[in-house]
Amino acid sequence: MTAGSTSSPRTTESAGSTQSAGSTRSSESPKFPESAESLRERAAAALTAARLRTAALTDSVSDAELTAQHSPLMSPLVWDLAHIGNMEELWLLRNVAGREAMRPEIDPLYDAFEHPRSERPKLPLLGPAEARTYASEVRGRVFDLLESTPMEGTALLDSGYVFGMIAQHEQQHDETMLITHQLRRGAPALAAPDPSPPRGPAPTATEVLVPGGPFTMGTSVEPWSLDNERPAHERDLAPFWIDTVPVTCADFQEFIADGGYRERRWWAPRGWEQIRAHSIEAPLFWRKEAGQWLRRRFGVDEPVPDEEPVLHVSWYEADAYARWADRRLPTEAEWEKAARFDPATGRSTRYPWGDADPTPEHANLGQRHLRPARAGSYPAGASALGVRQLIGDVWEWTSSDFLPYPGFRAFPYREYSEVFFGPEHKVLRGGSFAVDPVACRGTFRNWDLPVRRQIFSGFRTARDA
Repeated sequence: MTAGSTSSPRTTESAGSTQSAGSTRSSESPKFPESAESLRERAAAALTAARLRTAALTDSVSDAELTAQHSPLMSPLVWDLAHIGNMEELWLLRNVAGREAMRPEIDPLYDAFEHPRSERPKLPLLGPAEARTYASEVRGRVFDLLESTPMEGTALLDSGYVFGMIAQHEQQHDETMLITHQLRRGAPALAAPDPSPPRGPAPTATEVLVPGGPFTMGTSVEPWSLDNERPAHERDLAPFWIDTVPVTCADFQEFIADGGYRERRWWAPRGWEQIRAHSIEAPLFWRKEAGQWLRRRFGVDEPVPDEEPVLHVSWYEADAYARWADRRLPTEAEWEKAARFDPATGRSTRYPWGDADPTPEHANLGQRHLRPARAGSYPAGASALGVRQLIGDVWEWTSSDFLPYPGFRAFPYREYSEVFFGPEHKVLRGGSFAVDPVACRGTFRNWDLPVRRQIFSGFRTARDA
């Protein structure tokens, strides 16, 4: 993805539209079929939006900064740029169109599993001009292909799945490149307006009761969903309470002030080892000067904003805060029920607010802003139960390990999800301000190692009812 910071880009191998629904009692909102022309327009728009964002992230810095490694956790920006083109060529020009490789000699350089991020600067990578030219040539051929390719007939083509997969892949690498921008030192290279102050009524309660009972988790009808989101299946949960909004910076400062980073009892054993080994005393990019907490955000030093959701915390930090607050992190299933379940109909909607695609009134997505909005923003994006900001702003850690759903089938390749299943990775939900709407929905699953802090991660807490 995210995006995230695993060793693999979030390329896609989902069972696309070919998997069966996991349950005959599924009450998932249906996604009505689109015409081939409409699908082509949607695919072209998603691919264009991704490429404009890629250009903004790579044209804003010098060639020297594109080829530099700003952190051993991240690739040089120029690697991501060429990798985006290479994946697009592989899946659209070679797999779909059956064409010969344009530059077969570079395939090993841009295989995310062959070379760890820390080693990529030593590879004979394409330079900035070459990488831009290559990605542009691939895209030109892809648009020609899009005009004539049927939007049905195979699992890759049904509903334009493979084009949506590639648009999501590019946007996920754009989020990764935005993380690199946050890690780089020097003058700010990016700019965006701040989110508007919250409009409409403020939340009237700090937590919301989610009723117990069954609900449909995952999807079997969302045409561009990835393999780990599938298939739809029924989960039965006990009632629970969940925070109305994500935990804020002010909330987290109370944990710090109360000695949260010094009290072993709040921490999972490996988390305690991590913070002690690295002298961690606050979220990443925070520092205290003259009694005030400051943070560095995309090259700007500023006071930590009390009303924003806390950002750049690891799973261990989120878990420790929840224990300190006499609460817990929600499970992944609890998070999804709070986000998708409509008690009036018993259905699971595509998004918290319903089935309509996101707009700027619903959520902080798409890098329109370079920070989360204040807690309590976007009342139009609240779930049917009244939970706010479940989509956008910050990725939210859950207590769950990243595991397959019943009936999971890898598609179109194992390396997107299957190789990461297990207790080593924790699930994050909901997206962040850095996530594009094409790669964010109520069923979308992100995952990362519990030590990761450079990602745009926050959390909310829950408790048993």
